[in-house]
Amino acid sequence: MAQIDVAAIEGPERSFSVCTLVNDWKQYEEMTESFLVHGFDREDCEFIYIDNMTENRLDGFSGINRFLSLRRAVYLVLCHQDVRLVDDGRAELEAIIDEMNTRDPAWAVLGNAGGIAPGKLAIRISDPHGERQHRGELPVRTCGLDENFLVVRTDANLGLSCDLSGFHLYAADLCLHAQLLGRTCYVVNFHLRHLSPGKGDASFFRGVDAFVSKYRRAFAPRWVTTPSAVMFLTANSLVGALLNSRLGVATAKRAGSLLAARRP
Repeated sequence: MAQIDVAAIEGPERSFSVCTLVNDWKQYEEMTESFLVHGFDREDCEFIYIDNMTENRLDGFSGINRFLSLRRAVYLVLCHQDVRLVDDGRAELEAIIDEMNTRDPAWAVLGNAGGIAPGKLAIRISDPHGERQHRGELPVRTCGLDENFLVVRTDANLGLSCDLSGFHLYAADLCLHAQLLGRTCYVVNFHLRHLSPGKGDASFFRGVDAFVSKYRRAFAPRWVTTPSAVMFLTANSLVGALLNSRLGVATAKRAGSLLAARRP
């Protein structure tokens, strides 16, 4: 088997890949033009779309996963076809990224709207709910972002759940995956216009139910067993400490006997 020379692998050729699910070509053209006017030139930026104009070939989860797998640029901009850059552009976004790289090198995803705590939001956007909304002291860490505009570091190696579907809550899923990898997510001061107020229809509530069900299973207390360790994972620190302290002795003995058995 040949050894892989990591140093010889070429990195991304572009600074930004702007990625969009499209079902309205006119909307997408106007979005793209607003990015070009605001500094996202085609010399080292690319515009990639998934064609959903005749049918939904890929939904939010499968489509964004396709974009995340490309990694042809240093940063992915995942955005809706109905966003428009109006004030801030590439220079402002790069300044924000430079600031975040210094402030928190572990960041993985940036957005312009997100939840901070139950009933508390951070927002920097113009949309049908209001012009030039600015809520919260930005940047601020978040546990769930809005999907209209996301900036993702490709070196964070993120992906979305393959057991969820639809067009809602994939940004929240992305943030949870980032946190599980030890990464962070932020709402930042990047202003743009979103033409849609969002949809709270039946598909949204089905998505909420599926999301809650999936993470109830994913975060359920469980045993993790390896050839040399037995661990109990739970959010209950008292139960976890009790079980794992007792298991620690058995695990150490088990690991010692395994190591002894493997000695020549």
